Amino acid sequence: MKKSTFHISKMDCPSEEQMIRMKLEPYYEVKQLSFDIANRKLEVYHTGEVDKIHQAISELKLNDRLENTEDEAELPVAVDDTQQRKILWWVLGINFGFFVVEMATGLISRSMGLIADSLDMLADSIVYGLSLFAVGAVMSHKKKVAKISGYLQMGLALLGFSEVLRRFFSESETPLFEWMIIVSVLALIGNLISLWLINKAKSDEAHMQASAIFTSNDIVVNGGVILAGVLVYFLDSKWPDLAIGGIVFTFVIRGAVRILNLAK
Repeated sequence: MKKSTFHISKMDCPSEEQMIRMKLEPYYEVKQLSFDIANRKLEVYHTGEVDKIHQAISELKLNDRLENTEDEAELPVAVDDTQQRKILWWVLGINFGFFVVEMATGLISRSMGLIADSLDMLADSIVYGLSLFAVGAVMSHKKKVAKISGYLQMGLALLGFSEVLRRFFSESETPLFEWMIIVSVLALIGNLISLWLINKAKSDEAHMQASAIFTSNDIVVNGGVILAGVLVYFLDSKWPDLAIGGIVFTFVIRGAVRILNLAK
């Protein structure tokens, strides 16, 4: 058994991990993958030469570098991930639930910040869902799900961004700041609970570390929408809401591109 260690500088969230897993799944030489998201490292346990594996990873354009290959390595014992999967199901439920709530209240309150944050929650739900549902599925099915999800998210994000531009260049009503603040505070609490559940697992597994990173980013976004709501109140202006909405929509579009890369 050989172990090849890669440094992948653009591997910083669950979507890159899923891209690599799906890319390498058809290679029978690959026996196990070990991810270290924090240090951007991937260990591939495999038979045969590393050249084909390295080429496949390079095709993802994640700025990878092969650091070394050990000729005689021991395959790590597989970890029972039952508890981790339960936690991810809870996190998936929280994210999708707040996608629905924030989308509905965003439309009611005319807040682009809430609508953008709801799509950010949807993006996380898609990635967690792909991680959970893809187990045991054939490659063509995984790629089809990823493609549909990516195009859906991209379409919604582009529509949202175009609405931000429309409101920016035209007369539009000031959003209801009360809804922005209250719903974002609830979403913040939901994300804090998600982060607590993930940290409670005390797992060194890459997908759990990546989930913690995703959730921490969501908390920052929630804080941004709350701040925008406060500024809408004090300034009696739509501009803070449009600003945070535009920023978050760009993040959502970037996430959609990553998901579509899974389908390649």
